[in-house]
Amino acid sequence: MNQFPRKPIVLVVDDMPANLQLINELLREQYQLRVAVSGEQALQIVDRVLPDLILLDVQMPGMDGYEVCRRLKSNPKTMDVPVLFLSARNEDEDQCLGLELGASDYLSKPVNPPILLARVQTQMRLKLAADLLRVQNNFLDQEVLARTRELQATHDVTIMALASLAETRDNETGNHLRRTQHYVRALAEALRHHPRFSAFLDDESIELMFKSAPLHDIGKVGIADHILLKPGRFEPAEFEIMKTHAQLGYQALVHAEELLGQPVPFLSIAKEIALCHHEKWDGSGYPNGLAGDAIPVSARLMAVADVYDAVISRRVYKSQMSHQTAATIIYDGAGRHFDPDVVLAFRALEEEFDQIAQRFSDSEPAEPLTMAG
Repeated sequence: MNQFPRKPIVLVVDDMPANLQLINELLREQYQLRVAVSGEQALQIVDRVLPDLILLDVQMPGMDGYEVCRRLKSNPKTMDVPVLFLSARNEDEDQCLGLELGASDYLSKPVNPPILLARVQTQMRLKLAADLLRVQNNFLDQEVLARTRELQATHDVTIMALASLAETRDNETGNHLRRTQHYVRALAEALRHHPRFSAFLDDESIELMFKSAPLHDIGKVGIADHILLKPGRFEPAEFEIMKTHAQLGYQALVHAEELLGQPVPFLSIAKEIALCHHEKWDGSGYPNGLAGDAIPVSARLMAVADVYDAVISRRVYKSQMSHQTAATIIYDGAGRHFDPDVVLAFRALEEEFDQIAQRFSDSEPAEPLTMAG
């Protein structure tokens, strides 16, 4: 028993002084003993000092051993403490009841000293092993949690780095990226219980949409400066090149996965948004002319967020427009450009969209992208 970090504590519960004296003489050299002469006193003791093992008489005045055991096993603090019943009641049904209540063993009275010592030592070894396993499992749980947090941080840094790369090439601001990710999350939260969206929108997918939204225009890093930064409307041929940014962004994220040799779950929504956020509900969008529910949910939300923010933002080729103008454009696009139910969600969130726009206005200093809710 010297493997314990201290001398193990044994609580002996018996109302007969002769039994207490005998057990004390048998165990005192190897164990710290605590004594209770009733079930009530035993419960008071374990509330103050948690024993490593309990020797429990069955027949006692007041609360009997079975009831004491029931209470010990129903208490999270004491449920793992092994209980050995000591009883003159040796019928099979008595022993079965004791074991059903959670006792580790059932010994007959009068006590046989060698058997008692052996059973106590066995239970102590088992408890030591169980305690060590619990400690190890707790350690492993903490390690898994730490690794999970580390992996999540890596994901977040990757997204921020990619989004910042796109931001340096584009004439849009970092606040545009922040605004759109908050718009997307607001829409997703508003629609998460809608029958058409509930299968797609849960805590995990909403968080991924929030974090992936800044990557919607990552493909613009592949567009030549004379087109990307042109201070005016595109010629038809230039617009065709500009439209390729959706496919370029998607291919860049796919290529990143191929380099790793396996799919990366946290990029799944980022790929959807990058490829499909310019698709339109009526099928007139690009790059693939998807229509209706064939457009991923994440991209349908991003479409509303992106158009709204483009309208209210000042660019070298356009002046800033009002929130109401942007809202009118969204309403007019229901059933043509946008999913009608997403537009209904936007209508309920108009004030929140305006507040987000004010909070992250382009007149405010740019802040780091938000990766957590």
